[in-house]
Amino acid sequence: MTVAGVETFYREAGREDAPVLLLPHGYPCSSYEFRNLMPRLADHWRLIAPDFPGAGYSGTPDDFDYSFDGYAAWLEAFVSAMNVDRFVLYLHDFGSPIGARLAIRDPRRIVALIIQNGDIPYEDALGPKYADLEATWTLPESEMRKVLAEAVSEETFKEEFLNDLPPSLTDTIPPDLWKLHWSLITPRRKEIAIDLIAGLKKNRAWFPQHRKYLREWRPPTLIVWGPNDHYMPEKSARAYLRDLPDAELHLLGGGHWLLETHLDDVVALMREFLGRVHAA
Repeated sequence: MTVAGVETFYREAGREDAPVLLLPHGYPCSSYEFRNLMPRLADHWRLIAPDFPGAGYSGTPDDFDYSFDGYAAWLEAFVSAMNVDRFVLYLHDFGSPIGARLAIRDPRRIVALIIQNGDIPYEDALGPKYADLEATWTLPESEMRKVLAEAVSEETFKEEFLNDLPPSLTDTIPPDLWKLHWSLITPRRKEIAIDLIAGLKKNRAWFPQHRKYLREWRPPTLIVWGPNDHYMPEKSARAYLRDLPDAELHLLGGGHWLLETHLDDVVALMREFLGRVHAA
């Protein structure tokens, strides 16, 4: 479909009249990350997962605002195009600051949150890999972009998906994740990735708004977390409890991409949580 002038690819499962679960994807991925989750919950819920502009099978227009704010505005247009009023929001990786911006635009439409290794709004609870990113912020912009460009490669994509997993779990991560997504990278998309990673510095100033939303609105929240994550380890998950003290927190044995390694566990927790939320 076309959304705000962008050719948009999306995945959908479940009845059109069922309660909605919106699934914004992370980096360096696409809606492909939800391919196994969606059919597992489609008996009771309608699951919708779009590819962001410049990612997956969606278009890459030159005049799009490839920033967290730009993506949030586009995601709002997508939700409107799908005729969705209220929904549960899944926050993972870069989908977290994008989805949280969407929630802040109209908090009343958020039925609940499911947070899974999302980019957290707590500076003191980030993992060691964020220190590497922060080190680039002191460089002149041209030099910073050169360093970030070196990080947008097939080998780095592989490292992103394997992250801090123990050897017993690395074989459960299919190479399709980095092979597929690297094959979709063009020179323009590489520049977009650099822009988005560089935008993490500016996004840091937005953290107080994110925390304020969580603290004031207190949506019912399920936190499912893989602590084997160089970017967002266990302390990152627990940081959410500062503003969401009633959140349900589960630490599983995986890492950043739990839907690849612990799908059965995540599905069981989501099914029980969503059942309670929608019954209420």
